[in-house]
Amino acid sequence: MSSVTRSRRQVRLSRALGIALTPKAVKHFEKRPYPPGEHGRARRRTESDYAVRLREKQRLRAQYALREKQLARAYEEARKDKGLTGEALVENLETRLDALVLRSGFARTILQARQAVVHRHILVDGKIVDRPSFRVKPGQTIQVKPKSQATTPFQVAAAGAHRDVLPAVPGYLEVQLEKLSAQLTRRPKRAEVPVTCEVQLVVEYYAR
Repeated sequence: MSSVTRSRRQVRLSRALGIALTPKAVKHFEKRPYPPGEHGRARRRTESDYAVRLREKQRLRAQYALREKQLARAYEEARKDKGLTGEALVENLETRLDALVLRSGFARTILQARQAVVHRHILVDGKIVDRPSFRVKPGQTIQVKPKSQATTPFQVAAAGAHRDVLPAVPGYLEVQLEKLSAQLTRRPKRAEVPVTCEVQLVVEYYAR
């Protein structure tokens, strides 16, 4: 799939879900703040509880660019945690390596962050990790591989070029952007995670 096609799909999905998934989608939202399709401008009919829960689940899934099986597995894992399942779900997802690469400002979108991991540009505690789903533990350091740091995409990131489109660095990360290095200092808390989602509705979707 070409980058243009992928970008268009992300914009369309953003409009369908009512959240901007990429910087390009933000601009489209400003021009057309309604869902895609011929009925996009029409007022939404009263939605069923199922439709509302489904959309919230799809929102969470899209923001982490997960497959359905991956999110369902993450929910089952969160259900076993102490405390609120919805909060645990987001907090666990936020410790994924690709999510933290994005939050650190090393990439502009979650898909770019995933690509950086898969293409073996990212180290965790000095060792290459090429699994986007790898769970980073508090105290571990994420860094762009020294050889990769000299490439244009990461030079652009180190100069802070992505900071204008990303949320502020959350409190659970310490980032040295010019060194393309970040440390997860503690477990994320749901309230700090820059994800738009009513997690309780996601829990209700899976618990039905």
